[in-house]
Amino acid sequence: MEVFADKLINITRHNAEAIAEQWAKSVSSNPRTPSYHSIPIDTCKQQAVDFYKNLRAIYFSEKPYDESVKFFTKFAEDRYSEGIPLSEAVYILILIRRHLWLFADFRTPFLAGLDIKQKVGAINTTIRIFDHGIFIIIKKYDELEKYSMAPEQG
Repeated sequence: MEVFADKLINITRHNAEAIAEQWAKSVSSNPRTPSYHSIPIDTCKQQAVDFYKNLRAIYFSEKPYDESVKFFTKFAEDRYSEGIPLSEAVYILILIRRHLWLFADFRTPFLAGLDIKQKVGAINTTIRIFDHGIFIIIKKYDELEKYSMAPEQG
């Protein structure tokens, strides 16, 4: 699996700017992400660049869930502090994944000659990372909401 995974993660990391550019254009006009319509495109783009460049650390970690918790907790805290609703925070993550696969899909030469088991394994690992991310984001938003609604102790 590592041969395919290395290629997938490397193509993502080396093309993070280009993938993020497409993602930023998508979220800045998507009807499901209205909070992003007023955010400068460069700010949007940087969020995705950071994600794509950091995906490697999660993907190849010996404890990927622990790395996911760190990364997606910060992701959730940042989006929450920016006033991004939970539904949009989850949807932008879905779009990040979609743009990663769209970009990789158009780079078919990097897929040629690889074993189907490698491809499926890498795809499953990527999906698992994003699934964990969605869960962690929802959990963190719940914690932040409870904290913000708690009566102040004084």
